[in-house]
Amino acid sequence: MAHAFRKFLPLFDRVLVERFTAETVTKGGIMLPEKSQGKVLQATVVAVGPGSVNQKGEIHPVSVKVGEKVLLPEYGGTKVVLDDKDYFLFRDADILGKYVE
Repeated sequence: MAHAFRKFLPLFDRVLVERFTAETVTKGGIMLPEKSQGKVLQATVVAVGPGSVNQKGEIHPVSVKVGEKVLLPEYGGTKVVLDDKDYFLFRDADILGKYVE
């Protein structure tokens, strides 16, 4: 089932995610410069498309749901700005995994 976010609905097997923010301060209180902050690969799913259509015309649903925390590849995704905030659009197959609580 597709879920929209702020009037934006991903198409097909696309997933809209919001990346976690990078750590700017260590546990010891040391400020980290932007260059030394690692790229954040974790994100929260904020919207999903209905899924991909196979050759028989059947819809194969997306494997993640809104609100789940996922692991992203280091590169890829399409940056989307909604309400002055950065989000990223990935194909369902590009998402590496999801965190189970």
